[in-house]
Amino acid sequence: MESGGDNFPDLIPPTKIAYISGRPATLHLRKCKLVMERADGTPLEYIFDQPTVSIGAMDDNDVVVDDDTVSRYHCRVFQEDDTYLIQDLTSTNGTFVNRVRIREAYLKPGCTITAGKTDIRFQSLDERVEIQPVNRDRFGRIVGKSLRMREIFGILEKIAPTGVTVVIEGETGTGKEVVARTIHEASHRSKKPFVVFDCGAVPENLIESELFGHEKGSFTGAIMARQGLFEVAQGGTIFLDELGELSLDLQPKLLRALEQREIRRVGSNKPIKIDVRVIAATNRNLAEEVKAGRFREDLFYRLTVVRLILPPLRERKEDLPLLTRHILSRGNFNKDAEGLTRIKGIGREALDAMMNYHWPGNVRELVNVVERACAYTDSEYVTLEDLPEQISGIGIVRRRPSPEALTSRDKIEKAIEKPFKEAKEEWVSSFERDYIVNLLKRNSFNISHAAREADIDRKYFRKLMKKYGVEAAEGDED
Repeated sequence: MESGGDNFPDLIPPTKIAYISGRPATLHLRKCKLVMERADGTPLEYIFDQPTVSIGAMDDNDVVVDDDTVSRYHCRVFQEDDTYLIQDLTSTNGTFVNRVRIREAYLKPGCTITAGKTDIRFQSLDERVEIQPVNRDRFGRIVGKSLRMREIFGILEKIAPTGVTVVIEGETGTGKEVVARTIHEASHRSKKPFVVFDCGAVPENLIESELFGHEKGSFTGAIMARQGLFEVAQGGTIFLDELGELSLDLQPKLLRALEQREIRRVGSNKPIKIDVRVIAATNRNLAEEVKAGRFREDLFYRLTVVRLILPPLRERKEDLPLLTRHILSRGNFNKDAEGLTRIKGIGREALDAMMNYHWPGNVRELVNVVERACAYTDSEYVTLEDLPEQISGIGIVRRRPSPEALTSRDKIEKAIEKPFKEAKEEWVSSFERDYIVNLLKRNSFNISHAAREADIDRKYFRKLMKKYGVEAAEGDED
């Protein structure tokens, strides 16, 4: 590596936070400032918190330089661990740091970058923010009054407006997608697309095409050119769910997209510039995956600028009453024909039983339990008898359920009163809903696993969930 002068870089506090076990957290928000002079001699400042900044004459650079001696894509400034580096992009007239020509060099605060005939001063900025629990019980789509959730709200409040990459870890059903959507909606990218890609739901040989797109004829079946999801998400956020399922062969390509902020479609050598924030989620411990050799260390450090580990529901049971009220108020299953809320709340005994339950499926399981109870109850409040046996502990309840929970015999007797076609459609719909709900329960409410067991595409499985109201309920906490 060629260096512009001193071979030893000044360490710059990294934009990094790991919120894992409820300890007070400090966020080091790393930014860089680049200063040029306008034609009239006044300074023009650029401040960036993103990991890579491109400099050149083309309009799609982060810093556009109006100088005939500057190449279209002249150089880039990027973060590596706790330092900033600059790399020349094979420019015609070269890149210089403190008048020394470089291919790649460490940047020290106060140094001068020269591209063509243009001088650019480099400065590093470090914002250190101590995260304090907020005094409210919700942030965007997320609700919770426990200390751990209010601390997470404090972190989200600080990082959402920035462009930092976030990895969200936690058990299945803890609300990772909801957190990702909330970060997007609280950022300056909120008017742009929020694109979801499940790394575990697409065959491995199609993932590269799904993410980066492909050209016509690039592989069998590629009958036309197609944009990848990074292009679709341009200007917005891409959420990579089940990141731990991404194969080692594909991880370097994702790393390149993050570092160079460009992608190449399958079958093309033409780079496409991207401006996309990446948020990833996994129910695996990525640090352990790195140690086991199943996840690249360099990609891990590039992604985990901010690392959040969401607590399971059993560790924040004080949030149960609030979450239950939120689910009842938001769930389509608790609305009558006029759109009004049917069930007002949970009875004391039922709530006590729910507080004593372990909740292996986390908030997603809670959503399903509340939906089931609303179908069974005949009153304005859910009672102990309306809860599943594993929660209520009182065995099989012999009582008349609501129409949504009719037995097969009841359904048959009801169906024969209708024309065959209408009765068949209702029966098929009932089967489909019961099938996906029970399959989700058997797979601990993991959509990818349930879709694989059903031997159907995950997108179609989600479509069925949405069709029968499961999607709406599940969307509150994913």
